[in-house]
Amino acid sequence: MSDSEGSGSANAGDSSGAETPPGPARDPDVEALLGQLEELEETVDSEQELEQVQSTISLAERIPGSGFLSGHIQKYTTRDVAEAVVGAILISMPMLVEDGVFDVAAYLTDRWMFGVPIFFAINVVFVVVMSIGLLYWADIREVKISNPIFGIVPRRLVGVLTASFLTATGLVFLWGRHRVGDPSDFEVLARIVVVWTAAAFGAALGDILPGESAGYDITIQNLDDIVKPEE
Repeated sequence: MSDSEGSGSANAGDSSGAETPPGPARDPDVEALLGQLEELEETVDSEQELEQVQSTISLAERIPGSGFLSGHIQKYTTRDVAEAVVGAILISMPMLVEDGVFDVAAYLTDRWMFGVPIFFAINVVFVVVMSIGLLYWADIREVKISNPIFGIVPRRLVGVLTASFLTATGLVFLWGRHRVGDPSDFEVLARIVVVWTAAAFGAALGDILPGESAGYDITIQNLDDIVKPEE
């Protein structure tokens, strides 16, 4: 009798165990991992260790649940450059058909102070500050600075400004806007800068709005540093 009861108890235990559904698989806590890596990045001393930590962060950003879904942007890739060019073209093209660009450019070149075209210089500073604000100060996305040039200048900022300026220059010459009214060389440059003002705005938005992009990470100096085999 006791054996049957024991057998029944065992069967009941087996039955209850079979009816218990397995718990859902939990995704790794990517945010906590990235937070710990960022804290480690601030504490390492040697340059080699810093590069290894940054490479690990770059790999962690590729884990599902990070990157675009988390709103963080760590990598700066070749695809980001292409997105910046597209954004620059879309925003700057309407300005190329407006003659108001010529009036603004003439205004920028006519006002001089202490031998400096003061409003031209202010406009250039405005473009740089506006780009910094969109990339790093606005709450559109959290953009992290990785491996800056000379340890100071963010590569993404340089990429956005350069891509937008080259785009503005190419469009001005492609559409013949540099020839209207027989301007001087400085006036042509001013026209490019006026178009560049809008192009930089579009390039910054085109870069960060889609989120983190795939492609070759140009913030990593040496691809061998991404994954190093154990010796």
